[in-house]
Amino acid sequence: MSSATPLPPCTDTAAAPGLGSAPRWLPGGQVQTVWPALFSRRHRGPAPRYRRERWTTPDGDFVDADWLGDGAPAADGGPARPLLLLLHGLEGSSRSHYALAFADQARRLGWAFVVPHFRGCSGELNRAPRAYHSGDFEEVDWMLRQVGAAHRGPILAVGVSLGGNALLRWAQEAGSEASTRRVCAVTAVCAPLDLAAAGRRIGEGLNRWLYTPMFLRTMKAKARAKLRQYPGLFDLQRLQAAASLEAFDDVFTAPLHGFAGVADYWQRASAAPHLERLRLPSLLLNPRNDPFVPAHSLPRRAGRFVTLWQPEHGGHVGFAQGRFPGQVTGMPEAVTAWLAGHLPIATRVAG
Repeated sequence: MSSATPLPPCTDTAAAPGLGSAPRWLPGGQVQTVWPALFSRRHRGPAPRYRRERWTTPDGDFVDADWLGDGAPAADGGPARPLLLLLHGLEGSSRSHYALAFADQARRLGWAFVVPHFRGCSGELNRAPRAYHSGDFEEVDWMLRQVGAAHRGPILAVGVSLGGNALLRWAQEAGSEASTRRVCAVTAVCAPLDLAAAGRRIGEGLNRWLYTPMFLRTMKAKARAKLRQYPGLFDLQRLQAAASLEAFDDVFTAPLHGFAGVADYWQRASAAPHLERLRLPSLLLNPRNDPFVPAHSLPRRAGRFVTLWQPEHGGHVGFAQGRFPGQVTGMPEAVTAWLAGHLPIATRVAG
């Protein structure tokens, strides 16, 4: 099953249907990031319900995948409806506000939906001497293989923040072979395409005091638990002293995943230098007021398979709309509408 012919890339990088403005009561990128994640509505009806499935990895570890509703459609029989796969962001999960919003939208469309958790993010410490990282394309490929074995219809994939960069790195490495996973199109939402630029930005100004401690609190706890599993795996003293994500990545993330250090990790894992290698229709959605991803690091042009949406507002995976307290369902609506345009024609007609 092949994907639709890619549409011409968006030439107006400010264009993003339905996402060009924010409520007047929600000013600035910082507020547009924090408020929606905590308080805005993320589904229209009852909260989405998941069924968890555990996949055993080749290295004896596990990945927990949360399927919407009754779970994955059978590989044989039943309608070949689309499946929306979502890769969450740093320390995210299927309960993140954006995951629930995408699950709600998939439910409204009648699509299957799944969130495979990066290792250690499903609520239980993973077993292997590894975690996850922004360029984990081999893990993404393995996840897609598991999904493909459970689902016989077309697959659409969304990656959010870290998950967005990892998804693009998978598509870049797969090249023309990406369609063999039955993936028709991909979207990266608020992905830090230039990891060095994003890594420096999150360690500056208000970000340093607002977000860095929040991330480090859970990441350091998981790292210490990992050290109890594997004594001597890394330098505990350096971990305890790490006061930035850059320092944490240098002592933990980079060496555990085969990088020489944080600079090597950020360089090799960044999707930005390889956008021309994409051979799947790819939507890159990046608000220009994202406090994590500096606007100057965003691409102004990319290959013919890439569409750039860079609205002025939205924060980091915020995109709240409407009356107080706002709702975050508009962004998944816009993204799934774009993705649906790349489904095989027979699937679109059947839907």
